[in-house]
Amino acid sequence: MTTPLKIDFVSDIACPWCAVGLASLQRALAQSADAVQATLHFQPFELNPDMPPGGEEINEHLARKYGGTPAQFEANRAAIRERGAAVGFSFNPAGRGRIYNTFNAHRLLHWAGLQGAEPQLALKRALLDAYHGRGEAVEQDDVLLAAVEAAGLDAARAREILAGDDYAAEVRQAEAFWQQAGIRSVPAVVINERHLISGGQPPEVFEQALRQIAQAG
Repeated sequence: MTTPLKIDFVSDIACPWCAVGLASLQRALAQSADAVQATLHFQPFELNPDMPPGGEEINEHLARKYGGTPAQFEANRAAIRERGAAVGFSFNPAGRGRIYNTFNAHRLLHWAGLQGAEPQLALKRALLDAYHGRGEAVEQDDVLLAAVEAAGLDAARAREILAGDDYAAEVRQAEAFWQQAGIRSVPAVVINERHLISGGQPPEVFEQALRQIAQAG
């Protein structure tokens, strides 16, 4: 007998640990399928909402925002690549290259979510692969539309969304909700709207938490 769980995965396409966390969570869900039946919802969070068109070179961005040296940044990227490989996510060896605004990606994810959990998951993975796997510019319409097509969604409708402001208000409202709920860093995994697991945890950490929450009812 499985216990249904609602999982809100609060994250940003720009966040490499979100890619690790999602792959890790999916592995944990597969390993706990005997006890858990989860519905996954992706919620928007922008790490750099004021990023202008064209983005910013990755090392310049990290140094300005957090401090550090190029050698430290490369060591961090190597550690993330290793963590990703352990859960089946392949990062581009050359890294992301630039940081981009992700608001349009979140608008498309909101639209995909209206069509169901599976289409939204497919688009989320396609966007993460485009950015972190291939280093593509996820602010550009052609990159976003390619991800839409890879997820099996309607590219013509997605093009209409990108040309206007559909779902902009909904994304901003959702972002404000999660910020007001206390989310300050991502990924944040919220289970049944009351249990929070922060960060790109290993699968065994996610699995243990999922089983404990399911058992507690």
